[in-house]
Formats: sequence, structure tokens, C-alpha cells
Amino acid sequence: MRILIRSIWLVVLAVITMSEAEKNVEALRSVVEGANQFSSSFFQTVVQDNPGNLIMSPLSASVVLAMAAFGARGNTEAQFRNVLHLPTSQSLATSGYQSLIDNLNNVKDNKLAVANKAFLAASLSLKPSYKDLTEVYFRSASQLVNFAQKEEAANIINSWVEQNTNNLIKKLISADVLNDATKLVLVNAVYFKGQWKDKFDPKLTSDMAFHTSKVEVKNVPTMYRKGNYRYGVLPELDAKFVVIPYKGDELSMIIILPNEIDGLSDVEKKLQNTSLTNILSQGYEQEIELWLPKFKVESKLQLNDVLKKMGLTDAFTAHANFSGIADETLYVSDVIQKAYIEVNEEGSEAAAATGLLIMKKMARNIREFKINQPFFYYIIKTMNDEKENDINLPLFCGSVNEPET
Repeated sequence: MRILIRSIWLVVLAVITMSEAEKNVEALRSVVEGANQFSSSFFQTVVQDNPGNLIMSPLSASVVLAMAAFGARGNTEAQFRNVLHLPTSQSLATSGYQSLIDNLNNVKDNKLAVANKAFLAASLSLKPSYKDLTEVYFRSASQLVNFAQKEEAANIINSWVEQNTNNLIKKLISADVLNDATKLVLVNAVYFKGQWKDKFDPKLTSDMAFHTSKVEVKNVPTMYRKGNYRYGVLPELDAKFVVIPYKGDELSMIIILPNEIDGLSDVEKKLQNTSLTNILSQGYEQEIELWLPKFKVESKLQLNDVLKKMGLTDAFTAHANFSGIADETLYVSDVIQKAYIEVNEEGSEAAAATGLLIMKKMARNIREFKINQPFFYYIIKTMNDEKENDINLPLFCGSVNEPET
């Protein structure tokens, strides 16, 4: 009889564990799906006022905004949820972010790190429930800062950002945006350094013509490699794509190349209605001769107007309601992101940091893929759920109109 009872308990325990795992996958998938929807709208809105070479991290922006969202109430909270496409269940959303951050910080063959931190004024009576939420679900530490000493405060925040982006992102916060009315600065940093699964031979890199427009051509250092890559045609975008995997196959770069030299802006507009999963499903692995320009891009984005256009309006006004953070009257004064990427024969290095300031108030024929005109790119993380379905998340994205090294 004792053996029978012990066996029953083991079965029950196994069922409970499996159920928790399924819940975690559901939470992760719901948050990633929302992040993908946010990413498309975010890029579309940013690119309207930022022509030319561009690098951004939708992931970094969505994480820091989500941290603020869980402290919002009323109409402010509703706007955050709508813009970020958060799950309706808060427990699903918070556990989803926890799973996401832990998953991203567990990449094995490349360096990927996601970090959050809350810098707060000593005078801010932060609600214990909000402090616990950010610490547990966002893995966020907190630190007291005297914002009245704005130069020192800016240095403290910027030093943390530099440390968490391998010194790629410097001076995220200017001292000019801080003062004694600043109560809380939420910061997210994302750092990635990846080696190509199959590296490019530097001896095969040479200058090649790059059409910056229909009438302008520039010679740029261009890498070359022949190998097997996932390639596909995207008739709905009037473009084609190639996937370049990083070591370990968890991360990859997707290059979307318009069929027309001046077709990048049309591709960018149409991308809002096309999911990453749909794009990837239209390709298959084949032998490719690949030419990829070396490039380096750095961007600094002031995101207040971008987020207002997307529907996050109350948070920046006296109508803001952040009573889940503290009982004081608070509002968002600035949302700033800096991002950087460099692509070479070894692989890619990229980083981004976002700060949110809260103030009081088929054939075997070898196919050629020459990236010799303006193009769009993603760096994505691919995760598998328990049913072996891929969950694809863009970490960085942007466009290159004129490669610079």
C-alpha cells in the first residue's frame, strides 16, 4: 500500500510540474507576440522622422516601458497596455517578462545580456509592491540617487549603462534633463556580441559598388562567402531575404533587400503588416554566394513624440496616473534610446539602452545575393516552446542607406 501511495504522489507532482511549464511557455509566447506587434509599430513611427542609417532596439524600449506600465493605473495604464500589446492578465504579463529576460540572459554560444535598473530619489516613497514587481519579474536592482546633484546623478546612470553595454553606449542621460523634481529613472540595457556560425574570410573582403540611390554609387568594403543560407522571395514586399545565423543557431541576422534600388521605404511601410514568422516561412536553405557590406551605425532617439503618436499620451501630461509606483503625482518627462551596431567578418556587436524619466508631476544552382543597395535588417532571437514551435523576437532592427565603417 505504501508503494502505491508513493507512486500516486509522484504522478501528481509530474502533472503539476508540466502544468507550470506550460504556463511559462504561454506567458513567454504572449509577451513575445505583443513585443513583435509593438516592434512593427515602433519602427514605423521612428523611421518617419529618422531617415538614413538607423539602429534601434524595440526590445529595450518595450521592456523599460513595461516596467512603467505596471506602475500605471486608470487610462494611463490602458494606453500602455494598448501601445505595448500587453496580455490582459497581469500575472501572465509579468511572468512572461520574467521568462523572457531569463531566456535572453541564458544564451550559450554568444554574449547576450539584458539588464534593468531603477534609479530613484530618496524622497520618493516607492510602494513595496512595485519595488517587488520590478525586482522579481524584471530582475531590476534599485539605487538611490540625488537628482539635485544632476551632474553626479547623470554620471552614476551613464556609468551603469556603459558597464552593461561593454562601453558601447555612452552618455545616455544628459545632466540637463535631470533636476530636483526628477523622482525615478528606469533604464534598460541590451548588449549583444555574436560570432557568425560561418565566418567571412577577411582575405575575400574587397571594395564593391553600393548604390545609395538610383544616381549615386559608392565603393564600400564588402565581405564575401559561399555557403548554405536560408533564402526566400517576398512578393508582397517586392523584396527578397537571407538569414545569416550566429554560432549556436539561437540568434541570426535577417537581411531584407528590396528589388528596387529606391524601394526601401516601401518595404519598411509594408513590414508593419508582415510578421517575422511569415517572412521566415517563405524561405528555404540553399547554396548562396553572399556579398554583405561591413557597416557601423549609431543612433540616438528622443522617443516622446514617437510614443505619443503611437497612443501613449497621458503619461507625458498632468493626466498621468502612476499611483501604482507611489502616491505622489508623477509623469514621464523623457524617454531616450541610444543604440549601436557593428558588422564585420567575425560577426556583429550591438547594444542599446533606453531610459525613462519620471518627474514629479530549392534548386542546387548557386544563387547570388548581393547586398549592394539600401537594405533593412533584424537581429533576432529564436526560442522553442514545448511543442517545438519557434518564437522569434527582434532584439535590434534598422536600415542601412549608406554603409559606414
